[in-house]
Amino acid sequence: MNALAAYNIQIILFLPLLTAAVLASLKSYKISAAINVGSALVTFVAACSLLAARPHSGRYVLVDDLNIVFVVLNTFVAFTTSAFSASYISHELETQRLTGAHLRFYHAMYQLLLGAMNLALVANNIGIMWVAIEVATLTTVLMVGIYRTPAALEAAWKYFILGSVGIALALFGTILIYMAARPVVGEGLNGMVWTELIQHVAAFDPALLNLAFVFLLLGYGTKVGLAPLHAWLPDAHAEGPTPISAVLSGLLLNVALYAVLRFKLLMAANAGAIAPGPLMVALGLLSLVFAGFMLYRRGDIKRLFAYSSIEHMGIIVFAFGMGGAIANFAGLLHMTMHSLTKSAIFFAVGHVTQVKGTQQIADIRGLTTTHPFLGWALVVGVIAIAGLPPAGVFMSEFLIVSSTISRAPVLAVLLVIGLLVAFGALLLRLHGLAFGEPKGETGPVHASYLPLAAHLSLVLIAGVYLPPPLVAWFQHIAASLH
Repeated sequence: MNALAAYNIQIILFLPLLTAAVLASLKSYKISAAINVGSALVTFVAACSLLAARPHSGRYVLVDDLNIVFVVLNTFVAFTTSAFSASYISHELETQRLTGAHLRFYHAMYQLLLGAMNLALVANNIGIMWVAIEVATLTTVLMVGIYRTPAALEAAWKYFILGSVGIALALFGTILIYMAARPVVGEGLNGMVWTELIQHVAAFDPALLNLAFVFLLLGYGTKVGLAPLHAWLPDAHAEGPTPISAVLSGLLLNVALYAVLRFKLLMAANAGAIAPGPLMVALGLLSLVFAGFMLYRRGDIKRLFAYSSIEHMGIIVFAFGMGGAIANFAGLLHMTMHSLTKSAIFFAVGHVTQVKGTQQIADIRGLTTTHPFLGWALVVGVIAIAGLPPAGVFMSEFLIVSSTISRAPVLAVLLVIGLLVAFGALLLRLHGLAFGEPKGETGPVHASYLPLAAHLSLVLIAGVYLPPPLVAWFQHIAASLH
């Protein structure tokens, strides 16, 4: 790694922590919001510089094509969400749902969350990765309960309890990996360094690896939001601030997915270990079909899109479970498109719920009439996330389905059924929200439209044209994922 890349890694890891310390002491909303956005922008620019960096592995830091995708996507959505958050939190202060003390806490926790996720993505030590994901979890638990209402506190406690169970399972799986590595690489740090593990994993005890992967998949799968480990996610989305819903769906679920993919590579490199693919396919399909049916029963708009996130993480895990060049490529593309689309949807939903004063779908009608920009933005976002052309989600879902048809037609039938069920539910809900008889408040909304427009534009462009360098990059990563 050259000096510039090493410097940018330090920015990605330490600037959010420094910013968090500064924001915790500031009382001015305008200054703290500006610092939050500025710091996220600098972190994103530093992440983009890694695109030109050569793969590098040190004792604690790893930079390769796989985690660069996650880091760039993570920092971009964190930056745009911070810009959306500026206007969203301003409204929360005006309506006194949040106070100045809450504001300092919120912005500090936002930056701490960003730093923890970045650390999890670039850590070359599976123990440090576990610690970073645990810090990110605890940070979001605190932010989910920031409104201090009974429902918010209940959601935060549920998230804390289920998240703790998941992270405990992941810790046990990590310990088992170390136990499998110790006879081969010896005592000490090397048994936790991912690059050392991948070099020597062929000689590890397959029985220990098999047991470890089951715990790791269940543990980190809880963070991914896979059914039946998903129960924390709808409550966390519904009761926390909407920017945190965008970060949860667009970023934190991806970080946990990244951990699963790293351990999937370990399993694939040991001839005696079980194939991780069938387990991932099963959990992915279960999540897709379950969430698709649950979408019909949602009366809260944020819970609706929380279950949509469970559905799409199921699709992504299914794709990576199927494996192969096309399915892995489609999984990467779908992950990217989902992060951009779902965060855009939450941007729109956040301002809609503020102006309407409710999250109940029955009390929100005719958005394209009362608030045309937000209404039509929500229409575009839902059409995109439902998988209709020309959005990028359509392209990724088409590749996943076509790859599955050629390799496992029965699974393709189940996959298509799940997609159609979810598609019908989303369009059913969208009709009333966007085009029904206007209902609810019709006052003006002070929204930051640029992040919303930027995300939707990228998703629509990706459905029509993907730059050849991006395609080649994703193809290279897909080949390395087996």
